Amino acid sequence: MPRGGAKRSGAGRGGGHLTRPGGGLDDATAGGWAARPSATVRCGAGPGAPASGGSISILGSDDATTCHIVVLRHTGNGATCLTHCDGSDTKAEVPLIMSSIKSFSEHAECGRLEVHLVGGFSDDRQLSQKLTHQLLSEFDKQDDDIHLVTLCVTELNDREENENHFPIIYGIAVNIKTAEIYRASFQDRGPEEQLRAARALAGGPSLSTSPLAEPPHFVEHIRSTLMFLKKFPSPENILFPGNKALLYKKNKDGLWEKISSPGS
Repeated sequence: MPRGGAKRSGAGRGGGHLTRPGGGLDDATAGGWAARPSATVRCGAGPGAPASGGSISILGSDDATTCHIVVLRHTGNGATCLTHCDGSDTKAEVPLIMSSIKSFSEHAECGRLEVHLVGGFSDDRQLSQKLTHQLLSEFDKQDDDIHLVTLCVTELNDREENENHFPIIYGIAVNIKTAEIYRASFQDRGPEEQLRAARALAGGPSLSTSPLAEPPHFVEHIRSTLMFLKKFPSPENILFPGNKALLYKKNKDGLWEKISSPGS
C-alpha cells in the first residue's frame, strides 16, 4: 500500500456500537464487533468498531468496492476504530469515529492520531472518487491534528481486466496490538449474519454500486438475504421478543455464544 507522511490539521455509517469488556456485543445487528486475542473480527458496512486493548486483538472489513475502509488509531494508547464507509453520510461518520477514539484517549500523555484509508477503484460513476474527496475533506475539517499514513484509494487501488475496472484490495485488517495493517478477507462473519445483512440491505439505496466489480460470493449473499426478508418481513416480534436486543459474547474457545440478558 502506498504510504506517506502527510499531516493534516484537523484530521462510518454513524452510530457506532461499543463492545463491552469480555467481547460482548451491545447489538448483534450492528456492523462491527470485537473478539478475544487470536480471533478474527469483521466489521461490515455500517457502524464502526472502536477498540482499545483488553479482549480485542484484530479489527477488519472486506467486500469494499466503491466503499472505503477507514482506520483511525491513537499511537499513544493504541485505541483503534475501523469503519466501512459507503458515502451515505460521511459528514456524520467522521466526527463519530473521531469522538470514539478521543473518548478512549482523553488521558493519553503522548502519541498522535493516524488515519489509514483503503478502498474504491476507478468506477464509471466516479463514486469512489467522490467518497475519497469527502473523507479527506471531513478529516481536514476536524480540530485535531491527524496524520494521513496510508492512502490506497480509487485510482491507487485500481486494476483493469478486459476493459473492466476492479479494486485491487477489497478488505483489510488491523492488529491493534502492533498497528500492522494488511490485506484480508473473512470466512466467519459472526452471529446473525442474515439478520445483519437484511438490516443493511433494507436501509440502503441499492443492491450494489458496482455490480461488475463485486466478489464471487455477492450474488448468493444477496439471494439469501432477500429470502430472509421474505421469511421475516416484520422481524420485531419474532426475532426480537419483548423488543430486546440480541446479545452475544465470545466463549473461552473463541466462538460466539448467545447470552440471555445484558447482565449475563
